Amino acid sequence: MLYMIGTLVFDTRPFNADEVTRNSTADLAEKPVMGGLAPSEFTGEGKDEIALSGLLIPSKIGGLDELETAHQMRMSGTRVPVMRGDGVRLGTFAITKMSETHRDLLSNGVGFSVKYTITLKKVQPDDDGASSVVSGLLNLFDALRS
Repeated sequence: MLYMIGTLVFDTRPFNADEVTRNSTADLAEKPVMGGLAPSEFTGEGKDEIALSGLLIPSKIGGLDELETAHQMRMSGTRVPVMRGDGVRLGTFAITKMSETHRDLLSNGVGFSVKYTITLKKVQPDDDGASSVVSGLLNLFDALRS
């Protein structure tokens, strides 16, 4: 396993990720003073975003079902835990943006290769953690039925 977003597993097959970018900030409040550098005070964690990118070959390996599951999670605003393959829990995130590029279209309109990027933003966890797991499972079953 490379990454896990809720119930969605990124592995080497069929749904892989070959690049991960993480941008995190800290918030500081500045206090103006005369004749010197404005002192600043740490006010907490700022934005934390993760972008996972990969290349799928749907006609040979698959991966479109997993991509559709990610779209369902994005459309419903599901808040899910994110875990890296080494077991480190990164926190609770929601998918905010997805892009996909289909190249060398086949007769069914799907690209022979599909390059995708999924962008997640760190959010407060739901009050009821069980509801996000149930919601994630329901989204997974909806995507599999389609």
